[in-house]
Amino acid sequence: MKRKALFFDVDGTLLSEITHQVPESAKRALSEARKRGNLVFINSGRGYGFLRDIEQMIEHDGCLCGCGTCVADAEGHILLQYRIPHERGIEIKKAVLRYGFDGILEATEGNYFREELSWIPKVNEFRKAQVATGFVVDKGWNDNSYDYDKLCVMADEHSDRDGLFHFLEPDMVVIDRGDDFYECVPKGYSKATAIEWTLRHYGIDFEDAYVFGDSSNDLPMLRYVKNSVAMGNSDPASLKDEVAYVTDNASRDGIAKALKRFGFIGED
Repeated sequence: MKRKALFFDVDGTLLSEITHQVPESAKRALSEARKRGNLVFINSGRGYGFLRDIEQMIEHDGCLCGCGTCVADAEGHILLQYRIPHERGIEIKKAVLRYGFDGILEATEGNYFREELSWIPKVNEFRKAQVATGFVVDKGWNDNSYDYDKLCVMADEHSDRDGLFHFLEPDMVVIDRGDDFYECVPKGYSKATAIEWTLRHYGIDFEDAYVFGDSSNDLPMLRYVKNSVAMGNSDPASLKDEVAYVTDNASRDGIAKALKRFGFIGED
């Protein structure tokens, strides 16, 4: 049997939408799929530095990170890397604040926040959680010595959405994740482009790729790969209309049920 490649989003797909942990059924299913000669990849909007905990939870063959801006193998070797050009990155940081937004700069090594506490409570919540887990780099936005891969911004009632999105339009794609949260990714990069690169790198045929996702930033890969699976807890729910198969919620063994449906694992 030809080996196949399986690509999994993290939040709401590998991680339960209730416990935010990988269900034991998913761990066992991925392990069995790999033992049968298939490759398992994490494919996340998170930067590589923000995936260390997930990597320790499951057996896998590599990580596709930052919505396609980085690919790493299971040993942590960076195989593909794109970063926003240095001067453009500085301009974007200034524009985010000028148009009344705040947010997170995401890089392979970790995430960057402004030095000051934000006027947007959600930004402070993200900062607190990520500091506690060691994902925040000890450099703020006023430090221009580093580069970053992508960013996420948050808005309030005073934010000028049209202004910022027009500023970003030449070279960035803005993904509306809901609740005034926007993911900003360099044009030409997505979860789908990372899959295309990975299939070529490992010599796997396109028809032998399978993808699993649950949210709007998964749309490029769900539309790109024929064997596409949406989780039962997908948000937006319209995501389910874009895929070949809809499985159960992540918290209700959705990964294991889908892998059994496609013959990657046997009956219990």
